[in-house]
Amino acid sequence: MQRILRTALVLGLLTGLSLSLAQVTLTYWQYDFGTRIDAMNQLIEQFNAENPDVIVVQETFPYDAYEQRVAAATAAGQGPDVVQLFYGWVGSWQRAGYIEPLPQEHIDHAWIEEYFIPMVESVKVGGEYYGLPTAVRSLALFYNKDLFRAAGLDPDAPPQTWDEFVAAGKALTVQRGPLFTQIGYGPGGQDHHLIRTVLMNQLGTPPYSADNREVLYGNEIGEQALRIWTDWQLVDEIGVFEFIPGSGGYRDGFINQENIAMIVDGSFAIGQVRNNAQFDWGVTELPTFDNGVQSNFGSFWMNAVTPRAYRDPAVLEASARFITFVTSEEAMQLWLEVVGELPAARSLVGDPALVSDPVNGPFIAGLAYAEATQFVDEAAQRQVMIDAFNRVLLEGMDPAESIMIAAQADQALLDDFDD
Repeated sequence: MQRILRTALVLGLLTGLSLSLAQVTLTYWQYDFGTRIDAMNQLIEQFNAENPDVIVVQETFPYDAYEQRVAAATAAGQGPDVVQLFYGWVGSWQRAGYIEPLPQEHIDHAWIEEYFIPMVESVKVGGEYYGLPTAVRSLALFYNKDLFRAAGLDPDAPPQTWDEFVAAGKALTVQRGPLFTQIGYGPGGQDHHLIRTVLMNQLGTPPYSADNREVLYGNEIGEQALRIWTDWQLVDEIGVFEFIPGSGGYRDGFINQENIAMIVDGSFAIGQVRNNAQFDWGVTELPTFDNGVQSNFGSFWMNAVTPRAYRDPAVLEASARFITFVTSEEAMQLWLEVVGELPAARSLVGDPALVSDPVNGPFIAGLAYAEATQFVDEAAQRQVMIDAFNRVLLEGMDPAESIMIAAQADQALLDDFDD
């Protein structure tokens, strides 16, 4: 009898041990961005506590090397189970096999379309959703109120039109001899979207056809948009591209060095500005032309499952559970507080407190008229527009010629994707 009891006890211990060993470990990847990492660490800690059968481990990589790391890991059958990617990469990542459709048995399409704002439909490919966002972003104009006061401008009356923007930029620009010590506007960062999506739409031409398979900006409107932006630097002299070197130099000059008075940036920058700026600052909606047409670029980073998540039903279910958790209303509220990006849930984006907030409000307003372009290769299409303005700024090419080169290159990318 004692032998039977001992055997039963041993079997019980082994069963308990086997259950503990059945715990699923998920690897989650995103790129290095301080506030985003902080927010995700908090969410992972909460998820792990509430889901003892799953452990999520986060790994991060520099932005410039992020796609290459994902590509190399996927090719080797390694890497993350759940990965964060920019929505504009969906087309190229789906074709390359880096991501798989969200499992409908765990994440229902009807729920997605009821819960999230319509922008999320931009990541639906072939009838399948390939990811979900915790937050969405739009663009707005950040401005240094202290520099406005020093220049004799009203800090509570930021520019509402592009003419007012140029006039303010001139008043805010300081030049000593041939050198600028302070500039009114810091170009960079989001300006390829500003030219292609915002200025072109405001002037009357969408950059792409409704099915995103035809480039429409190889015309006078495209030329005008590019010329207006490059004229801010070459003619109006209110900005210098890479005045502060580096991809984030425009934001560094605004936040830390305080020698850039205005920048166009996404709501994802709110947390960084709020945590580091040592001056009085404000946010306003993007200016318009005299026609009053408003336009904005909407975007988001999303959480997707990789082929590795499909290697085991338990891993796939845990991955779907984690994605559902980090896109909950509570997760979105935390993300808003830590990062500054806007909630992606319909129920939260209309929150009166959010709409009336002096910082978040302009971004919320921008979502109402924002477009999330369906890129086929976001990195390549981004480079097309960067090359377009660099040909004007660095080589002296006429904007009319440069925009035509850009339109042809962009069309070639669209055609190649369809082949």
